[in-house]
Amino acid sequence: MSAAATVSGIGWPRLGKALPGAVWASLLLTPAFVSLASVSFYPIVNGLYLSLTNTSLITQENEFSGFSNYVQLWGDAQFWNAWWHTMWFTAASTILETVIGLGMALILCEAFKGRGLVRAAMLVPWAMPTVVTSKMFGWLFDGQNGIINYILLHAGLIDRNINWYGSPDTAMTTIIIADVWKTTPFMALLLLTGLQTVPNSLIEAARMDGAKGWITFWHIRLPLLMPTLLIAGLFRALDAFRVFDLVYVLTGGGPADSTETLSTLSYKVLFSTLQFGYGSAVSTAMFVTEGMIALAFCLYLIRQIRRAQ
Repeated sequence: MSAAATVSGIGWPRLGKALPGAVWASLLLTPAFVSLASVSFYPIVNGLYLSLTNTSLITQENEFSGFSNYVQLWGDAQFWNAWWHTMWFTAASTILETVIGLGMALILCEAFKGRGLVRAAMLVPWAMPTVVTSKMFGWLFDGQNGIINYILLHAGLIDRNINWYGSPDTAMTTIIIADVWKTTPFMALLLLTGLQTVPNSLIEAARMDGAKGWITFWHIRLPLLMPTLLIAGLFRALDAFRVFDLVYVLTGGGPADSTETLSTLSYKVLFSTLQFGYGSAVSTAMFVTEGMIALAFCLYLIRQIRRAQ
């Protein structure tokens, strides 16, 4: 009878009361943990293992080689070129998007007619697929018939057409502009949420005491917004560090590897040269660098929270 009751579902409440709460919660979360491990944990472990081998579909080798891939990586000028490009893109895009997004959030935090429409329209660039954004900016910044060159020429700011994403001097700048245009609304949305948690009573008290707008922002809004600002910056930096589709569609890592990032480099090594061992080492180095960025953000965030207390 007890077995039949358990099968029919009558015994589940009794079983739930018999098991401790932590054990019962773990049992319920086990399917989710197994699913996450199969799509997240296993690929990471397998990638680490492959980075310690000389696996290649070209030479048909598949032997354990220790840290030889990492030794080769340390002296690979192409890897360091992509690493510096990735770090520069991450820093430039994150800073610009944070500053511009904060300005947008401050404006949208104020009450004005049509604010809801402006907030909805602000999210249009962020909602666009990155591939669409890449093709659009490819047309805008075209070196021969692009609208940007047309506007700058007629405004007298340049005297000849600029080959924006076809020149090593301006290609990375073009990619950063495209990424800032697309992702700044996301930062503005996060920071707007943080600004709305700042008590209005503090701002009104500061205004009654004669504090100007800049003083109110610097001494009241910004300190209270700092945790949200750092978390939003962390999310954006980690996302920017993994940039692939924007670069791959717009420049493909060129010209002359001037926009090569770690994501595009690892993709080329893995799927163009089919060097799974060395490509996994590039991906692992990318993973370690991203972990260091996250650690730096978290340590600074903890320091700011303790200082606020």
